[in-house]
Amino acid sequence: MPKIPECDRCLLYSHNPHLVCVVHPTGPQGDSCLDFRLDPNAEAEELWQPERASYYNGELIVQPQQHWTREQQLELINWHPMFTGRCPQCNAEFDRDWSARVHWDCPECGWMDDTV
Repeated sequence: MPKIPECDRCLLYSHNPHLVCVVHPTGPQGDSCLDFRLDPNAEAEELWQPERASYYNGELIVQPQQHWTREQQLELINWHPMFTGRCPQCNAEFDRDWSARVHWDCPECGWMDDTV
C-alpha cells in the first residue's frame, strides 16, 4: 500500500498493516494528502544536521569542507582568473564568456587551476 512520510504523523493514520488510514484505506494518491491532520501525540521527527549540512527536499546534503583560511579566500580574489580575467602565471587574457566556464586552465602557458 502506498503511503507518504506524513502518514506516520497523521491523526487519521490507523497504525494497522492492512489499513493506512480512515479516509484513504489503500493510501493517498500522489505525493501529498489533502486530508492530513497533524497528530498532537505523534513523536516529533528530529531533523538533526551536522555543521556545514542542510536538508533539501527531505535529504541531508553535506557541503564539502574547504581547507582555506579566511585570508587565503580573500587572497584568491587578487590572483584567480575568475576574478581577474587573466592567467596568474603568464598574464594571458581569458575569454570573457565566464557563465559556462568550470575550469580555468590557461591555453597559452599550460597553467592548471587546481582550486576546484
